Amino acid sequence: MRSVFFILLLTASTVSAQTQLTVYNQNFATVKEKRTLELEKGENEVRMTDITAHLEPESVVLRHLRQPGSIQILEQNYESDPLSEGLLLRKSEGRVLDFEINLPPNGEKKIVKGKILRSGYIPHTSAFRRYGQQYQFSQMAYSSPEGGGQPIVEVDGKIQFGLPGKPIFDALDPSAFLKPTLLWRLLCGSSGKHDVEFSYLSGGMRWEANYNAVAPEKEDTFDIIGWVTLENMSGKDFENANVKLMAGDVARAVPEAENLRAYEAVSRDEVGGRPAVTERAFEEYHLYTLERPTTLLDREIKQIEFVRAANVPAKRIYVYDGFKVDQRYRGWDYYTIRTQPEYGTVSNPKVWVMLEFHNSENSHLGMPLPKGKVKVYRRDVDGRNEFIGEDQVDHTPKDETVRLYTGNAFDLVGERRQTNFKVDSNSHWVDESFEIKVRNHKKQRVEVRVVEHLYRWLQWEITTGSMEHRKVDARTIEFRPAIAGGGEAVIRYTVHYTW
Repeated sequence: MRSVFFILLLTASTVSAQTQLTVYNQNFATVKEKRTLELEKGENEVRMTDITAHLEPESVVLRHLRQPGSIQILEQNYESDPLSEGLLLRKSEGRVLDFEINLPPNGEKKIVKGKILRSGYIPHTSAFRRYGQQYQFSQMAYSSPEGGGQPIVEVDGKIQFGLPGKPIFDALDPSAFLKPTLLWRLLCGSSGKHDVEFSYLSGGMRWEANYNAVAPEKEDTFDIIGWVTLENMSGKDFENANVKLMAGDVARAVPEAENLRAYEAVSRDEVGGRPAVTERAFEEYHLYTLERPTTLLDREIKQIEFVRAANVPAKRIYVYDGFKVDQRYRGWDYYTIRTQPEYGTVSNPKVWVMLEFHNSENSHLGMPLPKGKVKVYRRDVDGRNEFIGEDQVDHTPKDETVRLYTGNAFDLVGERRQTNFKVDSNSHWVDESFEIKVRNHKKQRVEVRVVEHLYRWLQWEITTGSMEHRKVDARTIEFRPAIAGGGEAVIRYTVHYTW
């Protein structure tokens, strides 16, 4: 499969074109082209072909570059159904066609004539998403074999379901639409050549960031390489397009029917030239620009390096979150669970391993990082990289902390159990006690962050505890025992809830 972007070509009176694509990490893009149209004064009919198959016709903007307002779109038609046998059969309903039949045993060909009473073609598939399932079911019932919608052909005065052979059609009308097409009726104030900018939104394209982080054999510093991955499923190739990538959560209105259906770049000194991708803030998002024009082919995946940093300092963190959601209580509210003794008594034995680093210039980064998957490797004693985990990072601004979950520790085991529970519903209080054990089967000493969620109510107080804790937020506390190699940490505490 190949990845790339697309841009449309104006075929009517077109002399030159320049293409710019802004691709969003929400599976759509803005396509912009500069075109030269040769128009007559008054009304003109212009066909725009080679547009994407996922163009949003209501997003089309046509702008004269030198004389704003001198060109007006009086009417726009969007023909999006691709030419196919089914579509030609539908256009031939009521007509007599020739059908080619292969006769056994030698495959001799025979021509029979048949009148198309019904084509069986499923129209308006592009409207399924907009109008919802009920519309889709109606269309399928109208045209599908299960709904009685297979082709019906009259041959020699008799009716048959299904085609008698391979249909042979007449030559196409010169005005036939062979591919998705915009048909414009333009009003122009003067004759001659006009430089215009044509833009629209289209689906069928996406981009994402992917990172590879490689740590040395023993230390927790790492080298990181970031790739921009572009994918084009638009049905159109783009030659030498200027490409921008928008990172951020851009709001888009969701169709009603859909609601119903439930980087820092490498420095010049390192590579001896300009970075492949540069970044800047734009509105509330970040815009990444590919420094060189790029050819983006249909059904192609293209990758471009956009960040490379060496010796990024990181810290390995062990986290034990012993709480495990009991499926019986999934979806319960706080009012219900606060007096249930069994809630929160299921223990998770796994200790998480996380890699933490700072996205700053001091860490050899400091570029807003778009969200994406991070694959983490560590070099073995033989010098080869071994895969040790993968995580997803969100959009991360400069100078923020990044934590990567790489898996569960093999030699660290946790245990959490409820040791006491008292409730007085009339006086509106609950006392709950826990004992937490973390065993270290490694040879070296490690620190483990033991996280406890105070989930029963917002008003609480730790009345007793075997070691100091830190309040992380309104419902979370954290203990940090240092556990010797082969040793065990035991934490006991009692929390008093009131409401």
